Amino acid sequence: MLNRYRLAAVLLATCLGLSACGHSPLTRALSGGALGAGAGAGVSALTGGSLGTGALIGGGVGAAGGALTAH
Repeated sequence: MLNRYRLAAVLLATCLGLSACGHSPLTRALSGGALGAGAGAGVSALTGGSLGTGALIGGGVGAAGGALTAH
């Protein structure tokens, strides 16, 4: 159980580091995808779900959100 919390902490730190990356729609989509994948994997790790599925869903949502919110 402790390893899940450590994994979640590392993923959260990585996500926070990536949250300000990108200025164009492409770079925002890439950084949003990476951020979403990390968050999705982290949530899956904490809830006992599949890490791969969580990362794929989070990455897709993050990439779409990043591309749509670019200036």
